[in-house]
Amino acid sequence: MSYLAWIVLGLIAGAIAKALMPGKDPGGIIVTMLIGIVGAFIGGFIGNSLTGSGLNGFSLWSVLLAVVGAMLLLWVYRLTTKNRAAL
Repeated sequence: MSYLAWIVLGLIAGAIAKALMPGKDPGGIIVTMLIGIVGAFIGGFIGNSLTGSGLNGFSLWSVLLAVVGAMLLLWVYRLTTKNRAAL
């Protein structure tokens, strides 16, 4: 899948991950979109590592990997910024 497709998929995955993991985040919508995009790339990397071949097109598998990657990154982001909000 091309980089542009992963970016679009990342925007969608970021919105889905935010909906599945509600809560107050230190960042706004821009940070959520960036987390979704980077999470989609992480999910794509995980998928390529698991299957051994590139992921092609928008499929349920690629959307699931992108959402899981975005949720993982959102969780790590919340862990690292949790103490900063109190300062």
